[in-house]
Order: sequence, then C-alpha cells, then structure tokens
Amino acid sequence: MRAYIIRRLILIIPTILVVTISVFLSIRAVPGSVVEVMVSQRQFATSGELTIAELEHALGLDVPVHIQYIRWLGDVFRGDLGESLWSDTSVADEIASRLPISIELGLIALIIGQMIAIPIGVISAIRQDTIGDYVGRIIAIGFMCVPGFWIATLLMVFPSRWWGWAPPMEYVPFLQDPLKNLSVFIIPGLIMGLTAAGGTMRLTRSMMLEVLRQDYIRTAWSKGLQERVIVLRHALKNAMIPVITVIGMSVPVIVGGTVIMEQIFNLPGMGRLLLNALNTRDYTMISGTNLFIAIFILAVNLLVDLSYGFFNPRVRYG
Repeated sequence: MRAYIIRRLILIIPTILVVTISVFLSIRAVPGSVVEVMVSQRQFATSGELTIAELEHALGLDVPVHIQYIRWLGDVFRGDLGESLWSDTSVADEIASRLPISIELGLIALIIGQMIAIPIGVISAIRQDTIGDYVGRIIAIGFMCVPGFWIATLLMVFPSRWWGWAPPMEYVPFLQDPLKNLSVFIIPGLIMGLTAAGGTMRLTRSMMLEVLRQDYIRTAWSKGLQERVIVLRHALKNAMIPVITVIGMSVPVIVGGTVIMEQIFNLPGMGRLLLNALNTRDYTMISGTNLFIAIFILAVNLLVDLSYGFFNPRVRYG
C-alpha cells in the first residue's frame, strides 16, 4: 500500500499543474481585466497618482502570462499563496478564516445525504417491487431532477411572503452558540444533501439487489441467519464499494454547490470568497483558492480509493 500511496501522491503533482495553469489562463481570458475593473469602480484614477501602466506594474501584470505563472508558482513552493490584488490581505489568511464554514456546510450536506440515501436504498432493495420500493425510487428521481438552487430560492421567497418567516441569514460561529450555528447551516445543508442523495440512493438499491442474488447470501438465508445480520453484515458491506465511489465523486459537486448556497444564505465561506474574487478579477485570490480546492478534492479521492480495502479485503494495492 505504501508504494501505491507514493505513486498516487506523485501523480497529484502534474494534475495540480494542469489545474492551476488552466485556471490561470482562463481567468485572464475573461473580458475585463482587474485593472479595468478597478478603473471602472474608480478605485484608481487614470489621471491621478497612478496611470494604468503604472497600476499594471504595481500589480505585476505588465509581464507575459507565463512569467506571472512562474512567479506565482515559485511563491507557492515557498508556502506563500500571495496577497489579494484589492485589499493586500493574505490569501492564506482568507482561506483559513473561511475554510471552517465551507467544511461545516459540506459535512452537514454529505452526512444528511448519506443518512437519507443509503437506508432508503437498502429498504428499496430488500422490499423490491413493494409500495416502499416505488416510493423510494420516486423520491430518488425527484431529488436528482430538482436543482438545489431552485429549492433554496423558493425557501427564501415564498415563506417570507406567506408566513413572514425567512431562514436565518446571520452567521454565528459554532463555539459562540452551537444551536444558532446549526440553525444557520441546517437548511442549506439539507438542500445540498437531498439533491446529492438521489444518485447514491439508486446505486445503493441496484448494488444491494445484485449482492442479494449471490450464492453466499442464499447460503446465509439457508443457515437461518437473521435478516438484519444478512443485510448489514454480509450484503451491505460488499455492495458499498461502488457507492463509496459515487460518494467520493459527489464531493466536488458539494464543493461547487457551496458557492451557490453560501451566496444565497449569506454564509462567508470559501465559495462566496471565490465568487467575489471572480467578480472583481482578483487573480491571486482565484488561483490560491482553486489550488486549495483542487488539493482537497484530490486528497478526498485518494482516501476513497484507500477505503476500498476496508469494505472488500480482496482488494490489493499493487
């Protein structure tokens, strides 16, 4: 396993390079540079202390793009993600302050999604073609079809108009007031979890049906084992490998969903930080945030691959 982990870690390096180069080039291809945005918002006057050329030089944007990338990458290797082009605040400090918010929202969404998807998928499989199975399949299709941002928008608009109620919009740190903190996160986390649960629910049902038809499951039934033991100990664990893969693949979707949910529910997380950076063309903030997100997603995928050995002892890492 050690050799496998080393190879995977080595493969992360070119992946990170491709991701960072793509982001570095694509954001600069968007019409309207950061200098133009600054001038349009009258942060700097073209006839005042700094001209556009002087401003580009001060921001380090007066050199070719590949030179800018090499400079940025050199700073990254030294442990410096740079500073915001707008506020001179450290990118690393901004990420550190907003990361716990995004992690909490993502974890709540992931936990809620799997707590709903896996039990319903298992029940639908062991009660195939019953009313419960049909209801579970309808729920799964509904979760897959309805976009989360649409549900969030409805919750923001109609309850306030009909009943004078709106979801909590003021972020409260967990250590300051745990109950108020959870009240802020539970609604966006529930919406994200439900929209991510549909695919996992259907796959869990399909894999459980396949495993329940195996010979060793029939043998367990013939030995008179309890249904709970057969389903949980013998069937579910063997059916979980594809499900774990889908859960790992849902992490980038959840990370992307936090961008929208944090904006709708006024949560000062990394998603909102990235969206604000995109609107203001804050190149350094965008590059640093995307680098961190890419490393996080690659690390999650590695952990998912390593978890296969737990669910199936026959898996060997060459």
